Amino acid sequence: MSDAATTAPISVLVVDDDFRVAAVHAGFVGQVPGFEVRGEAHTAAEALTAIEGARPDLVLLDLYLPDGNGLDLLRTLRGMPEPPDVIVISAANDVASVRASLQLGAVNYLVKPFTFADFSARLVAFRDAQARMAELPGEATQADIDRIFGMRRPVAAPDRPVEAARLAPTLRLVYEAVARGDAQSATEVGAIVGISRATAQRYLTQLEQSGMLRLELRYGATGRPEHRYFVQRG
Repeated sequence: MSDAATTAPISVLVVDDDFRVAAVHAGFVGQVPGFEVRGEAHTAAEALTAIEGARPDLVLLDLYLPDGNGLDLLRTLRGMPEPPDVIVISAANDVASVRASLQLGAVNYLVKPFTFADFSARLVAFRDAQARMAELPGEATQADIDRIFGMRRPVAAPDRPVEAARLAPTLRLVYEAVARGDAQSATEVGAIVGISRATAQRYLTQLEQSGMLRLELRYGATGRPEHRYFVQRG
């Protein structure tokens, strides 16, 4: 596994037609060690200009764009001398879109809506595979190749979340506040438990990553979406 602290961060361009969703995805990227957001784009034209100018290592690509299908942009990128890698992030779950994305070289595909844990797992898998390739000499053995391709698959989340009784005291209070239905946001949890909103957000993110809570984004008329947390059932 790579040491993200000692290597240059992987630069990322977030492409999504909804500026609120793009901001959320950019925020998610910022929470994964070893990555930095190079920019956001909301149309295919903006994305192509940003890619040609900023030369990101990785593009998080929505397929539904106002001036064309993301697959057309992916085809254009394949014609570049040194194209960025692409992870498709889209609500499109039809087989044709998935097949075309694979044929055009997308390294992964994530269907909306998704959890931060799902998102993070794909970025970590990509980061570690890139680091492994950088460590190889001029030639790779079949074992090296098998390992790299295997590393691009995200590690599955555990089937059983951690039991609430085994949580640290404050973490358990945060979980119980959500489980009772007393709170759904970091602000509400902080007020109930007696901690700051930032601290509550860290605990909520930890519980969401462990599979005990799930995150839902609630959109209002304006502004960024609100993060609401619920107990993960089943």
